[in-house]
Amino acid sequence: MAAAVEIKILSTTAMKMVFEELAPRFERETGNRFSVNLGPSLVLEKRLLDGEAADVAIVTGPGAKELVERGKLVAGSLVEVARSLIGVAVPKGAPRPDLSSVDGFKRDLLAAKSIALSKPVGGGASGAHMAKVFEELGITEAMAAKAKYGAGGAAGLAGLVVLRGEADIGIQQMAELIAVDVDVVGPLPADIQSATMFTAGIPVNAAHPAEARAAITFLTTPAAKSVIKAKGLEPA
Repeated sequence: MAAAVEIKILSTTAMKMVFEELAPRFERETGNRFSVNLGPSLVLEKRLLDGEAADVAIVTGPGAKELVERGKLVAGSLVEVARSLIGVAVPKGAPRPDLSSVDGFKRDLLAAKSIALSKPVGGGASGAHMAKVFEELGITEAMAAKAKYGAGGAAGLAGLVVLRGEADIGIQQMAELIAVDVDVVGPLPADIQSATMFTAGIPVNAAHPAEARAAITFLTTPAAKSVIKAKGLEPA
């Protein structure tokens, strides 16, 4: 009988709850186990570019393609896993911002005392997108004075900043907001929404490429897709 393998996964934090539920199931079915390292996609992409070893990487679609071009992910190994929308959360029981229109949401952003976000540079995809949105809405300066940036990764979620009472509104990937005990109001208005595709690939320095491929296939099974959907993401 083959020895059990530990599959090292570098994954966007948006997949945190997905792996919490699927990892035990994968281990029961295969005997192998996941060792999941979570972080903002941009941070993980840099770590991979710098040569960090892993068996599976799950980052943004564009990031994964660039890693293939830069010789860090195996060409032909990319598989789209989940699509994520950016959402809005508030403390439990707090008034909910207006997400029915961009103008209504803008008014509520300007009225808020503080807003929790991912860092626009070096953070998650949602932080970079919201920086562009604030610029388009002409409120960059006002938002800079209100912004509370999470540290990134599972311990630095915007929802945790909201939970601690340090921000009136949290804006991040829906799946990351759902991971915290806050009220998730819903996705951003369509006109300022940004959907992020998260893509899995196998690093060229993977210690267990065959097992990595099996792990990625597992994430595309109907059972895994149902978990992905339940955790605030859209299966690819």
